[in-house]
Amino acid sequence: MTIISHRHRFVFIAVPKSASHSIRFAVRDQLGPQDEEQVALFVRRRIERPEFAAVGHGHQLAREVRAALGVTVWEQYCSFAVIRNPWERFVSYAAFMMRFNGLFVQDPLGTLRWMLANPDQQSPPHFRSQSDYLTDDAGQLIVQHLCRAETLQADFAAVCAMTGLAPRVLEVRNPSEHRHYTEYYDAALAQAVGEHYREDVERFGYRFGD
Repeated sequence: MTIISHRHRFVFIAVPKSASHSIRFAVRDQLGPQDEEQVALFVRRRIERPEFAAVGHGHQLAREVRAALGVTVWEQYCSFAVIRNPWERFVSYAAFMMRFNGLFVQDPLGTLRWMLANPDQQSPPHFRSQSDYLTDDAGQLIVQHLCRAETLQADFAAVCAMTGLAPRVLEVRNPSEHRHYTEYYDAALAQAVGEHYREDVERFGYRFGD
């Protein structure tokens, strides 16, 4: 869920399946009356801008938000997001999307293979790379601060210090039910997912098994 806080002068870019709701619940009661928020899960809120009004989810790209705000305001605000190991994120995505039909529980390896092989049948906001959310049209990173899911509490505390947000202990929100992600892969699938999300792997320095 995208959050634009004029009170605290920050922009939160919500990468799907990367602790977005944990951040939202930590900052929600600190937002001002003029702050903007777009979210479709738990509650429904819309950013009242024509670029986002018809979008049915709360996962806007950084370049879309920057265009809506204007480059000057974007550069004056603290922009941040949370990133996650791509292999773990893919498992979390599969478990989340298949939570009602039981397919992931019944055949996790087969489900992961099918989802990777059929991108046209996936949820575009959830399936796209993390890098796509955080870069401009030229592929350059434009989000200033990246919190890592692996060190989220400490990284979020740093963001709070920069923005004047009151530090909070982050709660686990909207979790996907699954074991450690490495248990769901064979060598071929691990390589294929790494290739699919190569930009994230190389940009953020993740490795399978981290």
